[in-house]
Amino acid sequence: MNDQKTYSKADFLKETIEHIDIKKYDVAPMVLAMEKMAFQARNLHRAAKIYEMMLADKDCAIILTLAGSLISAGLKQVIIDMVENNMVDAIVSTGANMVDQDFFEALGFKHYIGTPFVDDAVLRELHIDRIYDTYIDEDELRICDETTSKIFGSLPPKPYSSRELMMEFGKYLETHHPNANSIILSAYRKGVPIFIPAFSDCSAGFGIVHHQWNNPDSHVSFDSGKDFLELTRIKIENPTTGIFMIGGGVPKNFTQDIVVAAEVLGFENVSMHKYAIQLTVADERDGALSGSTLKEASSWGKVDTAFEQMVFGEATVTFPLVAGYGYHCGAWKTRAPKNFNAMLATKHAIEAH
Repeated sequence: MNDQKTYSKADFLKETIEHIDIKKYDVAPMVLAMEKMAFQARNLHRAAKIYEMMLADKDCAIILTLAGSLISAGLKQVIIDMVENNMVDAIVSTGANMVDQDFFEALGFKHYIGTPFVDDAVLRELHIDRIYDTYIDEDELRICDETTSKIFGSLPPKPYSSRELMMEFGKYLETHHPNANSIILSAYRKGVPIFIPAFSDCSAGFGIVHHQWNNPDSHVSFDSGKDFLELTRIKIENPTTGIFMIGGGVPKNFTQDIVVAAEVLGFENVSMHKYAIQLTVADERDGALSGSTLKEASSWGKVDTAFEQMVFGEATVTFPLVAGYGYHCGAWKTRAPKNFNAMLATKHAIEAH
């Protein structure tokens, strides 16, 4: 790059990321053909078949976990279609995916096609943030931060679970951006709870800092214990569960741990997650969580080993294939929405009295 040239944002923020639509491409025949291949192709085929089993099992509550920069990479529509077609019953995510990316786009902003071969000092001067080969306008991201603070400021001052706050984000979009193509908005309308166990680690974190700084004596706060209890309730109320994990990190562990949490609460006969698939590029050899295998999770009493599959591949490639197979196999057509948001609200109302 010629450092003598004067650049503007328009030089970089040109072509927007487009979200892939799994409904348009029937990948089922290709995924089925992968059964006779080898390596990760065969693993992906088995993962897709396990997901089909989850969808066909009417007793199964499906929990989708999201880690990594997924929405900015063009995977938003995949998740919206899963929510809209009852292919997922609860979501556990990083804050970046839901707030910095999905909510950010719901406000009318975009992610842009970029390149890693760029002078990041120039981007910094222009207030452009880079996620590998994707650009975001930092000034627009600040508006997202400010909007989260505005939402927090509109609520009665007390502790909330991230799920309750994500419902408020959905309510905000329903009022101010009802035509937004958004995971948060679709989940709000369908009663699909969204949990963000590390809620401060995103734009909502900047928003809560601003909110609490300006309201030191009476403010909203994040109740991570309530998060854990609410997701554990879903496990207690639904003995058969399946987890579809993209990446690893906190969402993966948080979701696997609810089996142990139910046992701690005295539900000693609670079953492990019956079905589990994980799409990841992480390596298990360093002992870190993101690459730890599902068989390892079985030693902790979290995941049954009968129907589990790791797929070692990057999510922008593997996720549309597995989710696309799930959509085109059609097993979701007989699934009814579970509306866990309503269930959790009812539980809280009963306990309050």
